[in-house]
Amino acid sequence: QVQLVESGGGLVQPGGSLRLSCAASGSIFSFDVMGWYRQAPGKQRELVATVTSGTTNYVDSVKGRFTISRDNAKKTVVLQMNSLKPEDTAVYYCYVKQTIPNRDYWGKGTLVTVSS
Repeated sequence: QVQLVESGGGLVQPGGSLRLSCAASGSIFSFDVMGWYRQAPGKQRELVATVTSGTTNYVDSVKGRFTISRDNAKKTVVLQMNSLKPEDTAVYYCYVKQTIPNRDYWGKGTLVTVSS
């Protein structure tokens, strides 16, 4: 069983930065996917970024602005968000795709609001 706890959301002005962190407990290996999804009001949940075995993946809308990183020893994943835009406003969910067994886990989410 994997549990995920996010932190770091809040209110920020356009152009500002926020750092989201996720601490995981349970059995997670470097080849398991860790990442972040987000869900804006009235929209479907979308992938923001993932990292596994050193490989990162980003949705086009955040490339060049967001950076994902993980610490396998500490079982943490961090999303550094720079140059934030109002359209980045959403609830951000930490995500783990465990390979063995094949299971998905989600955190409870943290709200990011980008507004002046």
